[in-house]
Amino acid sequence: MPPDNLEARVTNLETRVHQLTERVRASEHDAAAARVLAGAADRDVTEFRDELRDFRRATTASFNAVREDITDLRGYVDGRFDQFDGRFDQVDVRFSQVDNGFIEIRGKLDATAAGQRHIVELLDRLIADQG
Repeated sequence: MPPDNLEARVTNLETRVHQLTERVRASEHDAAAARVLAGAADRDVTEFRDELRDFRRATTASFNAVREDITDLRGYVDGRFDQFDGRFDQVDVRFSQVDNGFIEIRGKLDATAAGQRHIVELLDRLIADQG
């Protein structure tokens, strides 16, 4: 093999080594960029998990607060209905008293009417005896 052919081959080899070196540097640069992106994505996922956990806690706290409010409201409403029931019981007692009063008055009126009938009978008999 002639030496000039060797020189061309070495030049060609040097060119290829230079190209491969550039490709390796580009690959290393791409790998570093990929690591940076992966790290950022990992941080984003971690932040998203933290935000989701915080949202879940806030939602649970809100639901618990609403549940407590509804429980308090239910207790208040039940108490008010108990008060109404008590007042209706009082009204029922008063109506019973009124009913008893009417029964008593009816009895007195019936007794008065019977007495008046007896007086009329006596007067009729007196008039009949005189007349």
